[in-house]
Parts: sequence; C-alpha cells; structure tokens
Amino acid sequence: MSGLPPGIECDVPLSRFTTIGTGGPAAFLGQPTEEAALIAMLAWAERTAQPIAVIGLGSNLLPADAGFPGLVLRLEGQLARIEVGPAGAVLGGGASLAAAVRKVGDAGLAGFEFACAIPGTMGGAVRMNAGAYGREIVDVLVTATICSAAGARTVEAADLGLTYRHSDLAPGEIVTAAELALTPADPAAIRELVREYQGRRTAAQPRKARTFGSVFKNPGGERTSGQLLEACGLKGYRVGGACISEKHANFIENVDHATSADVVALMTEARRRVKEQFGIELHHEVQTLGEIHIPAV
Repeated sequence: MSGLPPGIECDVPLSRFTTIGTGGPAAFLGQPTEEAALIAMLAWAERTAQPIAVIGLGSNLLPADAGFPGLVLRLEGQLARIEVGPAGAVLGGGASLAAAVRKVGDAGLAGFEFACAIPGTMGGAVRMNAGAYGREIVDVLVTATICSAAGARTVEAADLGLTYRHSDLAPGEIVTAAELALTPADPAAIRELVREYQGRRTAAQPRKARTFGSVFKNPGGERTSGQLLEACGLKGYRVGGACISEKHANFIENVDHATSADVVALMTEARRRVKEQFGIELHHEVQTLGEIHIPAV
C-alpha cells in the first residue's frame, strides 16, 4: 500500500511476537518510539479504515491463525520509558511491568510489587486493569496519557472506568504513559516481597512453557476458574499441539506447534464442561486478535 508512514512493515507473522507462539500475519506492523510517530500511524489507519491493535509483549494475547487485517502496534523507545520520582513513577505504555517493578523497588518505592506476577506492559495493564495478589492497577494509577488519531490527552484514573479486568478505553485509544503513586519503603523489604510473590507464582503456575497467562476470569464465589477446570478433570487435556497445563488448569500450553484453533478448541471444551458440571459460564481473560470465535455454552 502506497503512502505508508515511516516505520510500518507489511505482512509480519504475529507468532513471533506472542508468548503462546501462535497466530498468522499482521497486514501492517508499526513500532513507534514517540507520540508523534504513533499519532501519525493512527491517523493513517483512520484514513485508510484499518483496524488497530496493540500487542505489548505479546502476553495475554491469542491472534487468529488467519492473522490480523489491519495495523498492529508495539510501543518502543520513549513510549516504553520508566521514569522514577520521589513518590511515584511515570511508565510508558510499552514499558515492561517486570522491569518497572525492579526499577521502582530499587528506588525504594512500594506498592507496585504485585505487578511482578503480571506478564506484559503498562499500557495493557491499564486497559484491562490487571491485578494480582489482591491488588490492581487502579490502586496505584493517578493519570494515563491516551493517544488516538486525534492526538493525545491526559485522563484521571477515576475517569477510565476501571473495574475487574476492564476499562472504558475505546479500541482506537492507546495508553502511552501512566503516572503511578507509590510509597517510600525499604528496598530490601520490597525485594523480599517480590521474591515471595515470584516464588508463589513459580509454585502454582507453569513458568517455562509457552502460554499467554490465565485463560479465564475468576467467576466469583468460592472456587477460582482454575479450581473449577481442575475439578472437571481437564488438566492434561489436549487438542492438537495445545494442552491444558498439568500444573494449573487455567493455563493452556503450546506443547507441539499448536495453532490458535487448537487453543480455541480447548477453551470451548473447558467452558462447556464447567457449565455442564457447575452451571457456571466462564469468560475468557485472554484478549483475542482477528477473526476468532469462541462459541457460547
């Protein structure tokens, strides 16, 4: 396509950028390093009627085997910065949460330790109000900078509609920065808490397997999604190259060149069994990209 903004590539396999390792090609891939470049890409996408998606570190993401017929974005450079201040931090939307946890902890700022259990970027964490160990992004977020084809604006956290694994951000709106309020504390104590969280995660979740993280949201009530799935005997259940983890039933592993269709088949069967046995309808936490249909139960 003629008139492409600088920095956009064509026909790029998404499997290279996802932690599960599945997915077909993106029609266009842009990796902007500053807001002006991102806004130019978004404006081009609007003019040419391209759908838009942001993939962050490729965690919590299941792209269709047919790919994505639009513009896929990964934020780099200044858009992935980590700036630490005396009572908080400003993180670019593309900033790695793991790297941010280390940096703010070394600076003696507490309150963000829970994010060590969230694989992904700050922008994705704001969009879905990610959380772990009883804490969520909404607990530390002050403001977010949102970019669209129309430009950039700063929004108070209270105006983002942040609830459990949800925000009111529209599909064409991208988080390019987030301001966090944190609390001064002893760096050694912060590191110890992070080690505790990481140890709990290692003990409970598959760490070296190719996954996209948790598959389903917890439905509320006494049992988590993982416990419901395990009670249905789904640990180790396999379709093609995808398998429900033996370690934690709310994870799907790519064990042998899985396709996204294999993963969807597992998700569909898991939802069916939980609904049949417990009368509970599970809703997926993983974000889908492209033409993926997960049948109702």
